[in-house]
Order: sequence, then C-alpha cells, then structure tokens
Amino acid sequence: MSDRPIRVLIDGTPLLGSRTGIGRYTAALAEELASSPDVNMRAVAFTLRGWRKLRHVLPHGSQARGFPVPARLLRKAWVRGQFPPIELFAGFTDVVHGTNFVLPAAARAKGVLTIHDLAFLDFPDELPPSDAELPRLVQLSADRATVICTPTRAVAQRVVERLGVSEDKVRVTPLGVDPQWFTARPPNEALVAKMGLPKEYLLFVGAAGPRKALGWLLDAHAATPSLPPLVLAGPGHAVGSERVISTGYLSEVDLRSVVAGASALVLPSRDEGFGLPVLEAMACDVPVVCSDVPALREVSGGHATLIPFGDTEAMAVALAAVLDSPLSPATLSARRTHAAAHTWRRCAELTIAAYQST
Repeated sequence: MSDRPIRVLIDGTPLLGSRTGIGRYTAALAEELASSPDVNMRAVAFTLRGWRKLRHVLPHGSQARGFPVPARLLRKAWVRGQFPPIELFAGFTDVVHGTNFVLPAAARAKGVLTIHDLAFLDFPDELPPSDAELPRLVQLSADRATVICTPTRAVAQRVVERLGVSEDKVRVTPLGVDPQWFTARPPNEALVAKMGLPKEYLLFVGAAGPRKALGWLLDAHAATPSLPPLVLAGPGHAVGSERVISTGYLSEVDLRSVVAGASALVLPSRDEGFGLPVLEAMACDVPVVCSDVPALREVSGGHATLIPFGDTEAMAVALAAVLDSPLSPATLSARRTHAAAHTWRRCAELTIAAYQST
C-alpha cells in the first residue's frame, strides 16, 4: 500500500432512518474514519430515493454516493454474480466495506465485511420475506471478502464454524461507548412527564423481535409483583400490562437519560452479537442483568449478573437481588473502567488495520 490515505467506501445505508445498533455502529465508525489521516472515506447508500439524505448524516466534508437501484434488486443481482459493481456508480476505491452483513459486488476493490451476529442462519424462518435471500447473500459476501470484522470473539468463532472461512480472515473489532454515557444523568421532570416514567423502573433497551426473548422477561416480571414497573425502550413493542411501559424509539440524548435513571438494565436475549446497552449501563452506574450467552458473557466481563437463558425463576430472583443490593463504590469503579476500555477510536483503529491488510 502506498503512503497516501487508503480510499474506503463504506455502506452508509444504516445511517438512514431511526438508528438501532447497526446504525449506531456505522455512525460512530464513520466519524472516526472521517477524522483519520490514514483513510479517505466516502459512503454509499443502497436506496432508490432516499440516498440523498446520506449527505446530511455523514461527518462534515464526507462525500455521499447513491446507487439509484432498489436494494432488493441489487441483492438479487449480487446473489447471481458480480454485477453491477460498486465502482459503476461510486467510482474507484481501494476498499469497499459492507457494514451491514452484505458486501457489495466490486470490480477491483478489496472487500471488508462486518458480520454482527448469525441469527439469520440459526432462525431463518424469522426473517421477513424481503430478507429471504440474506443467508445465501451473506455466505457469498463472506466468501469474497478479504477480511471479515466481528464485534466479539464469540461471533468470530461462529463465523469460522458456520460460514467455513479461515480464522486468519476474521478480525474482532469491539464496539465503543460514547463518552457522554459516563456523565449521563437521570431524566428530568419534563422527560419523566412526557414518557410517563415511574420513580423506579427496570429497563430493556432494543427493538422488538424474537431474538430479544422479551417473553421470558415479561413472564418473570409478571410473576413478581414486588418488582418495579418495566420500561421497554425501542421500536415495535406492544404493551399488554399496566406495569409495562413502552417509550418507542428514543433519541440518543433521551436514551442516555432513561438508562441512567433505571434501577437495572435487563437484556434477556436469546443471542447477541455484542450487547452495547450492557456497557452503556455500566458507564452510568446502572446494574445489569442479562442472559448467559457467549457474546454477553464476553462483553460484560464479569460485571453483570448472568442468568441461564429461559430460566424464569432465576430471572425473577436476580432482578430482586440487584434491587436489594446496591453496588459498592469499588464495584462501580471497576465497571466504569471496563466500559471505558471500549472506545470507538479503538474500533476504528482495528478496522483501519483490517483495511490496510487487504
């Protein structure tokens, strides 16, 4: 590689619309790449009409490109072959980075692919019809990628096992915690009134979906009337109990306050690729209870209460216990130190190293 900055084209489609985990990852990575002297970053969006909005959500001075073809048609084409190549609309680049499971076809550019988890392989029947070809497309993307990035060692191991790629091809690029989480404060009176938040509450953060296993948490909560109300922060939640509150999608600012005000964060996921809310809760001194699955075990680093997946009684007991046992100053300090070790700068440095290795 020459001394000039490496030209990188990232898939910026996750930046459009309301951002869940992958959108937040892509946004933070884009900010770091835009400020790196080692990278000349541009972004492309795969959407027929909305790609122009990409210009308004990228870091200042970053260039946006659009692929004026519906994403579903592009996916169908890329399942069949290498046309149309990304360079046809976005111009030449050294590396194209598929930030969201799919690596665009390219004529000459090297490919870097981020695979966040493998839920689409384990439970393909849960995919919407529009994603029916995703398992095949991710396999093809993994095969032609020069490097695959994963957020945890747990996902890296499964990528090697399930997708049949070499261990040498996979790099772990852990996600980061925004510095604002370490100074987050509980919601003010206006936000409490706006959302109808109780004085004490347990909190789940994330979009609705089978992978999040909310039924298990809801059963444990319903069976334990002594627990405070449960707040579900994120899109798609249907509420059928007076003791459960749904906030809908929250802005970053509001989310930090709602997390900081929680009595405990609960993540009952059947599977996770990383579990960023775990670290964000630790950063603002909120206890964490989560399922004992590989990625959450790895990310929590011994600083969360881990529950065998699906054990309703254990979940109820754990929630009651964390509410009755305040964390000591030493424990809080250790949790903050653990969270602070995860930075977006480090994520970007590892990702740039992946680019340079191509």
